[in-house]
Amino acid sequence: MLRLLIIPAAGVGSRLGGTVPKVLVQVGGVPMLDRILALHATAVDGVVVVLHPAFAAEVQRHIMARADRDRIATAIQQAPTGMLDAILAAAPAVDRAAPSSIWITWCDQVAVHPHTIERLAALTSARPDAAIVMPTVTRTDPYIHLERDAAGRIVRVLHRREGDAMPDAGESDMGLFALSSHAYRDLLPAYAREVETGGATGERNFLPFIPWAAARAAVTTFACEHPMEAVGVNTPDELRAVEAYLAG
Repeated sequence: MLRLLIIPAAGVGSRLGGTVPKVLVQVGGVPMLDRILALHATAVDGVVVVLHPAFAAEVQRHIMARADRDRIATAIQQAPTGMLDAILAAAPAVDRAAPSSIWITWCDQVAVHPHTIERLAALTSARPDAAIVMPTVTRTDPYIHLERDAAGRIVRVLHRREGDAMPDAGESDMGLFALSSHAYRDLLPAYAREVETGGATGERNFLPFIPWAAARAAVTTFACEHPMEAVGVNTPDELRAVEAYLAG
Protein backbone atom coordinates (compact mmCIF):
# COMPACT_ATOMS: atom_id res chain seq x y z
CA MET A 1 0.00 0.00 0.00
CA LEU A 2 1.49 3.32 -1.11
CA ARG A 3 0.96 6.02 1.51
CA LEU A 4 1.47 9.77 1.12
CA LEU A 5 1.47 12.16 4.09
CA ILE A 6 0.10 15.70 3.77
CA ILE A 7 1.32 18.18 6.39
CA PRO A 8 -0.68 21.44 6.34
CA ALA A 9 1.97 23.85 7.60
CA ALA A 10 0.88 27.29 6.45
CA GLY A 11 0.38 28.59 9.99
CA VAL A 12 2.33 31.60 11.18
CA GLY A 13 2.39 30.49 14.83
CA SER A 14 1.79 34.00 16.13
CA ARG A 15 0.59 32.76 19.53
CA LEU A 16 3.96 31.09 20.06
CA GLY A 17 5.70 34.42 19.65
CA GLY A 18 8.49 33.01 17.54
CA THR A 19 10.45 34.53 14.67
CA VAL A 20 10.30 31.48 12.39
CA PRO A 21 7.39 29.74 10.62
CA LYS A 22 5.38 27.62 13.03
CA VAL A 23 6.51 24.37 11.42
CA LEU A 24 10.13 25.28 12.25
CA VAL A 25 9.46 26.19 15.90
CA GLN A 26 11.59 23.94 18.06
CA VAL A 27 10.03 21.47 20.47
CA GLY A 28 12.66 20.17 22.86
CA GLY A 29 15.38 21.49 20.57
CA VAL A 30 14.00 19.88 17.39
CA PRO A 31 11.89 21.71 14.77
CA MET A 32 8.28 20.52 14.59
CA LEU A 33 8.72 19.51 10.96
CA ASP A 34 11.68 17.26 11.76
CA ARG A 35 9.75 15.60 14.57
CA ILE A 36 6.75 14.94 12.33
CA LEU A 37 8.93 13.54 9.54
CA ALA A 38 10.75 11.25 11.98
CA LEU A 39 7.48 9.98 13.47
CA HIS A 40 6.09 9.00 10.08
CA ALA A 41 9.31 8.01 8.31
CA THR A 42 8.65 4.27 8.24
CA ALA A 43 4.87 4.50 7.78
CA VAL A 44 4.62 6.62 4.62
CA ASP A 45 6.33 6.61 1.24
CA GLY A 46 6.32 10.34 0.58
CA VAL A 47 5.37 13.68 2.10
CA VAL A 48 3.76 16.92 0.90
CA VAL A 49 4.26 19.99 3.11
CA VAL A 50 1.72 22.76 2.44
CA LEU A 51 3.25 26.17 3.10
CA HIS A 52 2.36 29.84 3.53
CA PRO A 53 3.75 31.79 0.55
CA ALA A 54 5.56 34.26 2.81
CA PHE A 55 7.53 31.50 4.52
CA ALA A 56 7.83 28.93 1.73
CA ALA A 57 11.44 29.74 0.83
CA GLU A 58 12.65 29.40 4.43
CA VAL A 59 10.94 26.04 4.94
CA GLN A 60 12.06 24.78 1.53
CA ARG A 61 15.68 25.59 2.42
CA HIS A 62 15.25 23.58 5.61
CA ILE A 63 13.86 20.65 3.64
CA MET A 64 16.66 20.80 1.06
CA ALA A 65 19.21 20.42 3.86
CA ARG A 66 17.69 17.07 4.84
CA ALA A 67 19.06 13.75 3.59
CA ASP A 68 15.53 12.59 2.69
CA ARG A 69 14.66 15.72 0.69
CA ASP A 70 13.85 13.74 -2.45
CA ARG A 71 10.79 12.19 -0.80
CA ILE A 72 9.40 15.57 0.38
CA ALA A 73 7.37 17.80 -1.94
CA THR A 74 5.90 21.20 -1.14
CA ALA A 75 2.72 23.02 -2.12
CA ILE A 76 1.54 26.57 -1.47
CA GLN A 77 -1.73 27.62 0.17
CA GLN A 78 -2.17 31.04 -1.40
CA ALA A 79 -4.77 32.36 1.07
CA PRO A 80 -5.39 31.58 4.78
CA THR A 81 -8.79 29.99 4.18
CA GLY A 82 -8.46 27.02 6.51
CA MET A 83 -7.35 23.41 6.72
CA LEU A 84 -9.73 22.12 4.05
CA ASP A 85 -8.14 24.28 1.38
CA ALA A 86 -4.64 23.53 2.69
CA ILE A 87 -5.27 19.81 2.28
CA LEU A 88 -6.70 20.29 -1.22
CA ALA A 89 -3.66 22.38 -2.19
CA ALA A 90 -1.67 19.14 -2.11
CA ALA A 91 -3.87 17.59 -4.84
CA PRO A 92 -1.33 17.95 -7.70
CA ALA A 93 1.30 16.13 -5.65
CA VAL A 94 -1.24 13.46 -4.71
CA ASP A 95 -2.11 13.00 -8.39
CA ARG A 96 1.57 12.55 -9.28
CA ALA A 97 2.21 10.01 -6.52
CA ALA A 98 -1.10 8.12 -6.98
CA PRO A 99 -1.13 6.71 -3.42
CA SER A 100 -3.80 4.32 -2.21
CA SER A 101 -3.84 5.99 1.22
CA ILE A 102 -3.48 9.71 1.92
CA TRP A 103 -2.48 10.55 5.49
CA ILE A 104 -2.95 14.01 6.97
CA THR A 105 -1.37 15.37 10.13
CA TRP A 106 -1.31 18.88 11.54
CA CYS A 107 2.24 20.19 11.72
CA ASP A 108 2.14 20.54 15.51
CA GLN A 109 0.98 16.99 16.37
CA VAL A 110 4.45 16.04 17.54
CA ALA A 111 3.37 14.10 20.65
CA VAL A 112 1.70 11.24 18.77
CA HIS A 113 2.98 7.88 20.03
CA PRO A 114 4.75 5.69 17.45
CA HIS A 115 2.42 2.82 18.37
CA THR A 116 -0.57 4.96 17.37
CA ILE A 117 1.01 5.45 13.95
CA GLU A 118 1.66 1.71 13.70
CA ARG A 119 -1.99 0.99 14.50
CA LEU A 120 -3.13 3.54 11.94
CA ALA A 121 -0.98 1.84 9.30
CA ALA A 122 -2.32 -1.58 10.23
CA LEU A 123 -5.94 -0.43 10.11
CA THR A 124 -5.57 1.33 6.77
CA SER A 125 -4.26 -1.95 5.36
CA ALA A 126 -6.97 -4.02 7.05
CA ARG A 127 -9.81 -1.64 6.12
CA PRO A 128 -9.21 -0.51 2.53
CA ASP A 129 -12.98 0.05 2.27
CA ALA A 130 -12.91 2.79 4.93
CA ALA A 131 -13.03 6.35 3.64
CA ILE A 132 -11.35 7.61 6.83
CA VAL A 133 -9.37 5.86 9.55
CA MET A 134 -8.42 8.01 12.54
CA PRO A 135 -7.39 7.84 16.20
CA THR A 136 -9.47 9.68 18.79
CA VAL A 137 -9.14 10.51 22.47
CA THR A 138 -11.49 11.34 25.35
CA ARG A 139 -10.61 14.68 26.94
CA THR A 140 -12.03 16.97 29.59
CA ASP A 141 -12.78 20.53 28.52
CA PRO A 142 -12.42 19.58 24.84
CA TYR A 143 -11.60 21.96 22.00
CA ILE A 144 -13.25 19.54 19.55
CA HIS A 145 -16.02 17.03 20.20
CA LEU A 146 -17.11 14.29 17.80
CA GLU A 147 -20.82 13.75 18.39
CA ARG A 148 -22.13 10.25 17.63
CA ASP A 149 -25.60 8.81 17.13
CA ALA A 150 -27.00 5.74 18.91
CA ALA A 151 -25.31 3.48 16.36
CA GLY A 152 -21.91 5.06 17.03
CA ARG A 153 -21.66 6.95 13.74
CA ILE A 154 -20.10 10.41 13.89
CA VAL A 155 -22.87 12.83 12.96
CA ARG A 156 -21.52 16.23 14.01
CA VAL A 157 -18.33 18.00 14.99
CA LEU A 158 -18.52 20.63 17.72
CA HIS A 159 -15.74 23.21 17.54
CA ARG A 160 -15.04 25.68 20.35
CA ARG A 161 -13.34 28.06 17.94
CA GLU A 162 -16.61 28.35 16.01
CA GLY A 163 -18.53 29.18 19.20
CA ASP A 164 -20.23 25.80 19.69
CA ALA A 165 -21.38 24.85 23.20
CA MET A 166 -18.98 22.15 24.35
CA PRO A 167 -19.54 19.24 26.78
CA ASP A 168 -17.47 18.91 29.96
CA ALA A 169 -15.76 15.86 28.45
CA GLY A 170 -15.73 14.82 24.83
CA GLU A 171 -14.19 12.71 22.11
CA SER A 172 -11.58 14.61 20.14
CA ASP A 173 -9.64 13.94 17.00
CA MET A 174 -5.84 13.92 17.20
CA GLY A 175 -5.02 15.89 14.09
CA LEU A 176 -4.12 12.63 12.34
CA PHE A 177 -6.23 11.03 9.61
CA ALA A 178 -5.89 8.45 6.85
CA LEU A 179 -8.10 8.91 3.79
CA SER A 180 -8.63 6.40 1.04
CA SER A 181 -7.86 7.48 -2.51
CA HIS A 182 -11.61 7.66 -3.17
CA ALA A 183 -12.14 9.83 -0.10
CA TYR A 184 -9.42 12.30 -1.09
CA ARG A 185 -10.00 12.40 -4.84
CA ASP A 186 -13.80 12.20 -4.91
CA LEU A 187 -15.50 12.75 -1.55
CA LEU A 188 -13.36 15.62 -0.29
CA PRO A 189 -13.73 17.75 -3.46
CA ALA A 190 -17.49 17.06 -3.44
CA TYR A 191 -17.66 18.23 0.17
CA ALA A 192 -15.57 21.30 -0.67
CA ARG A 193 -18.07 22.30 -3.34
CA GLU A 194 -20.83 22.34 -0.71
CA VAL A 195 -19.20 23.79 2.39
CA GLU A 196 -19.19 27.45 3.33
CA THR A 197 -16.74 29.32 5.53
CA GLY A 198 -17.11 29.14 9.30
CA GLY A 199 -19.10 31.97 10.83
CA ALA A 200 -16.56 32.76 13.54
CA THR A 201 -13.29 32.01 11.75
CA GLY A 202 -14.01 32.79 8.11
CA GLU A 203 -12.24 29.53 7.27
CA ARG A 204 -13.26 26.28 5.62
CA ASN A 205 -12.57 23.58 8.16
CA PHE A 206 -11.66 19.97 7.42
CA LEU A 207 -13.20 18.35 10.49
CA PRO A 208 -16.88 18.68 9.42
CA PHE A 209 -15.91 16.48 6.47
CA ILE A 210 -15.80 13.55 8.91
CA PRO A 211 -19.57 13.35 9.60
CA TRP A 212 -20.24 14.27 5.97
CA ALA A 213 -18.15 11.29 4.86
CA ALA A 214 -19.60 9.04 7.59
CA ALA A 215 -23.06 9.55 6.07
CA ARG A 216 -21.76 8.20 2.76
CA ALA A 217 -18.98 5.73 3.55
CA ALA A 218 -17.24 3.87 6.36
CA VAL A 219 -15.31 5.86 8.97
CA THR A 220 -13.17 3.81 11.36
CA THR A 221 -11.85 5.19 14.66
CA PHE A 222 -9.65 3.76 17.40
CA ALA A 223 -8.43 5.00 20.79
CA CYS A 224 -4.94 6.45 21.07
CA GLU A 225 -2.36 5.56 23.70
CA HIS A 226 -2.40 8.74 25.83
CA PRO A 227 -4.45 11.98 25.95
CA MET A 228 -1.29 14.07 25.54
CA GLU A 229 -0.94 12.72 22.02
CA ALA A 230 -3.81 14.97 20.95
CA VAL A 231 -2.24 18.18 22.24
CA GLY A 232 -1.13 20.50 19.47
CA VAL A 233 1.47 23.19 20.03
CA ASN A 234 -0.31 26.53 19.66
CA THR A 235 0.68 28.43 22.80
CA PRO A 236 3.75 28.67 25.06
CA ASP A 237 1.89 26.66 27.73
CA GLU A 238 1.16 23.86 25.25
CA LEU A 239 4.77 23.94 24.09
CA ARG A 240 5.99 23.47 27.65
CA ALA A 241 3.45 20.69 28.32
CA VAL A 242 4.40 18.77 25.17
CA GLU A 243 8.11 19.17 25.84
CA ALA A 244 7.63 17.79 29.37
CA TYR A 245 5.59 14.86 28.02
CA LEU A 246 8.17 14.01 25.36
CA ALA A 247 10.99 14.26 27.90
CA GLY A 248 9.14 11.56 29.78
